[in-house]
Amino acid sequence: MGKILIGWAEESLVPEKKIRLAGQFYERISEFVESEITATAMAVECDGEEMIMVSADLGGIPDFLLRAVRERFAALTDEVSPSKLIVAATHTHTSHTMTSPYEENGANPIGSTKDILAEFMSPDKEYRATVTADDSVMDTAEATLFVAENIANAAHRAWLARKPALYANDFGRAAVGMCRRVSYDDGTAEMWGDTNTANFVSMEGGNDSGIELIYTFDESKKLTGVVANIACPSQILEQRSFVSADYWGRAKAIIREKLGSHVHLLALGGAGGDQCPRDLVRWVQPETPVLDPHIIRPLPLKRKADPSMFDISGCNRAGKRVANEIISVYEELGELKDEATFVHKVLTMDLPLRKATKSDYEKSVREIEYYVQKNADKPVFTYADNAKMYVYAGNILRYRRQQYEEIFTIESHVVRFGNVAFTTNPFELFLDYGNYIKARSYAEQTFVVQLCCGRGGYLPTKKAEAAGHYSAYITSGNVGHEGGDLFVRETLKEINEMFDGEDIYDRY
Repeated sequence: MGKILIGWAEESLVPEKKIRLAGQFYERISEFVESEITATAMAVECDGEEMIMVSADLGGIPDFLLRAVRERFAALTDEVSPSKLIVAATHTHTSHTMTSPYEENGANPIGSTKDILAEFMSPDKEYRATVTADDSVMDTAEATLFVAENIANAAHRAWLARKPALYANDFGRAAVGMCRRVSYDDGTAEMWGDTNTANFVSMEGGNDSGIELIYTFDESKKLTGVVANIACPSQILEQRSFVSADYWGRAKAIIREKLGSHVHLLALGGAGGDQCPRDLVRWVQPETPVLDPHIIRPLPLKRKADPSMFDISGCNRAGKRVANEIISVYEELGELKDEATFVHKVLTMDLPLRKATKSDYEKSVREIEYYVQKNADKPVFTYADNAKMYVYAGNILRYRRQQYEEIFTIESHVVRFGNVAFTTNPFELFLDYGNYIKARSYAEQTFVVQLCCGRGGYLPTKKAEAAGHYSAYITSGNVGHEGGDLFVRETLKEINEMFDGEDIYDRY
């Protein structure tokens, strides 16, 4: 156990140019900035151990972005290993689209869904995006370098700012995340499924209203920052064409208004692959049109419930709920501590790649052939075609990939901070996996941080795989429930070893 040093910093991720917005099957170009997207960093040092954790208002953290961040961070300092730099995404859908700025060594043997469509199209056909970006829009590779530079700067500034600190961990509740997969009487399920039907049986999974919290203070007991972990992605405004940090941005603004403009918020998404900020039972229509066909209801009923969780009104409500609970818990905090047992393990886990069957492959070939033939008179194939054929093209890609690769390797961090544990993963992790870890962890509190240090797609449960649909398709992620179970076992082993030998049953 040693004295804690903590530093905070924040950098804007808003460029001067417009940006391509990530997170949908159709292209969107930002029209304005609704709320600032940022990278917030907290650096912790104790007894010679280090961690810098960054929360970035992005859809995900692809490998090429993590590489670019660490390269730039290493150029700024050699005092801490870049491997101890953890970068997580809040999963806002109103932030940068990014592509790799690095030259590929040879052709990609796996390709993409667009490559698959091109294989089946006749040579005279063309694939074209639905939005034409001009010079006022940032290039996607340029966006990666811009974001990486600012994340690295935030991490470095936080490291330089570390000072003796106090902290308290606590717990709150706010109704933000709800299951977004609807189960029907034939054993199937749908993401964003319609519940106003006689075939509706139940929501496939549960929800978790808990907020895991850590508050940090300087030596004079002045609040410097809050770490908050919520099992729900920040995608209320996901259909819109503006830049926004979504409900986390609204929460941060309220916290700073009430507690001081100097207070930082490290927003961490928990296991929320099957969660969303929308109540699909008390369905409230979008205030303004959306393009996603799964959102359209044939005969929507008027409900007295939340404001539209597709619009700014809903974003304001969710952000207010989160901020009010964080402030309420802060006002009742107990003892502050300046010492902690601090351990940071950087792990590499080999998880089984989820496989497509031969029949999956053959059916997918037939479906794409039929689709291309049916649309033979179209001179151009677009994002809409890509979305419609996404599942089948993905099955073909997976079938080819698994012929020579059966393992999906991930980076995971397990950290002990006092009586608190952090565990990270690169997936949109279904809630059940987070619950398994929290229920059996020896830690007083366990922060499960998804979409972190890599991008692995959705990691569904066995139940979801059987029920199908988006988020549970083979195409939707690299790892299936066998890999999810292995991740849980390995994570619990690492966490519990950190607390082994302590009287975990009598902390109070």
